[in-house]
Amino acid sequence: MKIFVPVFLFLSCLCSAQTVCIDPGHPSEVGRGTQGKHITEIKAVWQVAVKLKKELEKRGVKVVMTKSKEEELVKNKDRSATANKAHVDLMVRLHCDDAAGTGYAIYYPDQKGTAQGKTGPSDDVLKACGKIAPVFHEEFKKAIGDELHDNGLLSDTKTAVGGKYGALIGSIFSEVPVVLIEMCRLNNPKDEAYISSEKGQNALAKALAEATIRSIRETK
Repeated sequence: MKIFVPVFLFLSCLCSAQTVCIDPGHPSEVGRGTQGKHITEIKAVWQVAVKLKKELEKRGVKVVMTKSKEEELVKNKDRSATANKAHVDLMVRLHCDDAAGTGYAIYYPDQKGTAQGKTGPSDDVLKACGKIAPVFHEEFKKAIGDELHDNGLLSDTKTAVGGKYGALIGSIFSEVPVVLIEMCRLNNPKDEAYISSEKGQNALAKALAEATIRSIRETK
């Protein structure tokens, strides 16, 4: 006897086993982040995070957040602790950059770092990140299309903090796979206008949801 399961039910079952931590960056011990002329990094990433949470939950994914309100100050190691405690499949860290140029870049730990007396992440986490990050980047690039310029998939060491410590502090303290996306360059007027708009935020949230789900599903 053959049993046919509707596609939507099958996909729902796949997603229901997934748990994701969304980490809207800043404020933290390293400061309040950057800002454009019309929107701050704190506000931009929070607004995208709220939309991403809804997108993931619509797909049956359980979501935990590293903070409960926009201006809540949470240290980076405590952000990781939230993801660790929930044993999430992936921690997605949302930021905006202030570097020259335009577009997004995705970062992941490819080596251990040391900060605040802690060396990490573990070999298992590094291995998992090495599998997840390329799929995440590929799917995000596909989903966002030509809306934003792709600056690539990069090592944590390419950031100022990662270059200093060997990895980002959030990665060092993470016991689960983790990626960080700088969604745009807030000092670029076009990028700022995009992430300030409802259309841009919705597109980012949907692209991030697709990237998150596919990267978990294909690397488990």
